Order: sequence, then C-alpha cells, then structure tokens
Amino acid sequence: MAPLSRPAPAYAGAPERTDVIVVGAGPVGLLLAGDLRRAGVRVTVLEQLTAPATASRASTLHTRTMELLAERGLLARLGPLPPGGPGHFGGLPLDLRAAAPGHPYAGQFKCPQPRLEAALHAWATGLGARVRRGHAVTGLRQYADRVVVSGIELGSGPRRFAASYVVGCDGERSTVRQLAGFDFPGDDPSLEMLRADVAGIGVPNRRFERRPNGLATAHRWPDGTTRIMVHVHGSVPVPRTGPPSFDEVVAAWAKVTGESIGHGTPVWLDAFDDTSRQAARYVKGRVILAGDAAHTQMPVGGQALNLGLQDAAALGHRLADRVTGRAADAGLEEYERLRHRVGARTLTGIRAQSRLLLGGPEVEGLRTVMAELLDLDSAAGYLARIISGVDHEPDTTTSPTPLPHEGVAA
Repeated sequence: MAPLSRPAPAYAGAPERTDVIVVGAGPVGLLLAGDLRRAGVRVTVLEQLTAPATASRASTLHTRTMELLAERGLLARLGPLPPGGPGHFGGLPLDLRAAAPGHPYAGQFKCPQPRLEAALHAWATGLGARVRRGHAVTGLRQYADRVVVSGIELGSGPRRFAASYVVGCDGERSTVRQLAGFDFPGDDPSLEMLRADVAGIGVPNRRFERRPNGLATAHRWPDGTTRIMVHVHGSVPVPRTGPPSFDEVVAAWAKVTGESIGHGTPVWLDAFDDTSRQAARYVKGRVILAGDAAHTQMPVGGQALNLGLQDAAALGHRLADRVTGRAADAGLEEYERLRHRVGARTLTGIRAQSRLLLGGPEVEGLRTVMAELLDLDSAAGYLARIISGVDHEPDTTTSPTPLPHEGVAA
C-alpha cells in the first residue's frame, strides 16, 4: 500500500501496537489520553521532554474548562483554586463573570500549568494511559488502515509505534503537523512582549500600565518573585530559538518604566508574539491535530490553554467511538467542523485584543470607544461569553462513560 504521508525512516522489527498515539504530554495531550482510556481505548503518549516542565507558563482556567474538569472529577484532584480576578479584553477591564452570572464557575481561576499537568498525568496514567517520556518523533507514515510513527528514545535508540490514529498535541511547532503536511496559513508576528519571573526586586504591582514608551505589568507571586511583562512601542519581533536574555528584559523595562531591575535574579524568561495561524484542516486521514498544534495565537488572557483543553474534550469521545466501531467517520468530521469554527472565532478576538493591548498611541481612540462599549451589559456579556468558552451550544457528550474502575491496564 503506498503511503499517504511523508515516509518515515525504515527500522527493523515490528512496531509496538496501540489504538491511538498522542504526541505531546502537555495538558491537551493528557486530557485527551484520559478521555480515550475512560472509553476503553488503548493509548500511548509520546513526549520528547524527559521530565515535566516546571515553568509557570499558562495559569488561567475559564468557565467552560472548569466545567470539563469538574465532569471528570479533576477539580477534586486540583484542590481549591483561587479566583483569577475580573479579567480583561485587550487590557480593558472586563468582568468575566458576566458570561454566566450565578454559574458556579463564573469568572476565571488560577492554576499554574505544572499543577494542572501533574493532576492530569496522575489521572490519565491511573486509567491506564502509557506516557513515554524522552521519545522524539522523527517520522510518520500513513496507510489506509494504520499510522506508523518512528522516533528516537533518548539514550536508547530508534523506536516505532503503530496505531489506528495519531493525534498531534505537540504545540505550535508541531512535528506531527509538519510531518503529515497540514497547511498552516495565517499571519507572521508584528508585536512582541517579553516576560520574566524575577527574584529580589521590589517594583510596585501594576496591571497593563500604558506609558509613552510601551506597556508594563508586574505581579508579585506568593513566593516573593515578581512576574514582569513588558512591551516597547515600535519594537519589532526578532526570530528566536530560545528565550530572551535577562539583559534584554532589563533594558526594555527601564525604557518603559524608568526602573532598574538588573540587580534581580531571573527565575524564568520568555517572549511571546502575535503570530496568528490556524490549520486549514484538523483531520487529515488518520492524523488529527488539537491544541496549539492546530492553532497558534498570542496567549492573551489564558485563552490558548483553554481553547486547547476544549479541543481535547470535544475530540476524545468522538475518536473513541471511531476506534471502537461505535460510530462512523462523521464524528471526526464533526470535531473538525466544530473546533475549527470555534478556533477561528477565538483567534479573531485575540488579534483584536493584541492590537488594543500592545498598540501605540494610534490605538488610543479605539481603546476609548471599546471602553465605552464595555460599560454596556450586552457588549460586556457578549465578549465575556466568547472568552469563557460559553458563547456556543455546549458539546453535551464530552465525558465518555468511565471504565469500571481506575487503574485498569491498557
């Protein structure tokens, strides 16, 4: 049978078999793996990192995501989550509780990504998902009845896996997306923001403080470090293969605020920009995309993480039904149609927020008009519903029937 995708390197020996291969052990991949196991599907998760990431990264959970976690009993594993404040739209105050007044999860909640990943990992592996860390995917070959994934187990050697389907949950630089040849149209970056967690500094807390030279945000964490975010008006994003230097953050902060933070100790450094891309399709034969592998956007207000988790929840039961023969291919077509539409709408809103947040003096008039609109209950509720993920008819079948008991072997 001729391959349908880019050929993978040939390795001797039969590949390890499973029902679904999930590439990427972040929150999206782990939620999907757990849902597949609850439906009785064998799943292997391949992750290049040898240990979970410890950087803070995303930390905001919205109403629809909280519902999904509650349906799966995951909120009990996470423990009490503090409220995340009222929210914003492009730096303009927006109370997200307006999305669903009286809802038990109205608003937004704070949960550091490492904490969320740990809970999802324990849940998914407890259900029998196999998580293989230190496995870098290097090839993918798609046949009419299966997909063969090849890769390298770090410190060991070549490995091959075969499955009915492969799902790329491996982030904005997705190897799966590239190997399978998905089109990924969109816009290159024009705006960039630097951020860092810094110990040993005493700058005041500030939220989206606009100054003549740029935008500055600072928030003191409970451990005493300060999250710094800074954008310099007129700066042009530079190609990056890693995080910015601390000197770069120090210089930008001084230019915008006039304050010196060079005496501090950087704990974490990062940069993000307003790149906006969405896969033309989410399903290509037996290869599927979810999360940032399917869409790349500026992480404004925590929407990227929530959008990805909601992708996984919408896919899990549909893919399980297809693998087990309980339903035909229409379920995957429905996943693509539903989540592509939601993704496109979310990315449009994020592009608007990026311009409002990081634009220079030229956006002041637009910000004034938007602030006046947000004083209207109807406008505030409309935007809050979009951000919170409750602006469309909910997928009421996102929680598959659980296995008879947790811990069953795959």
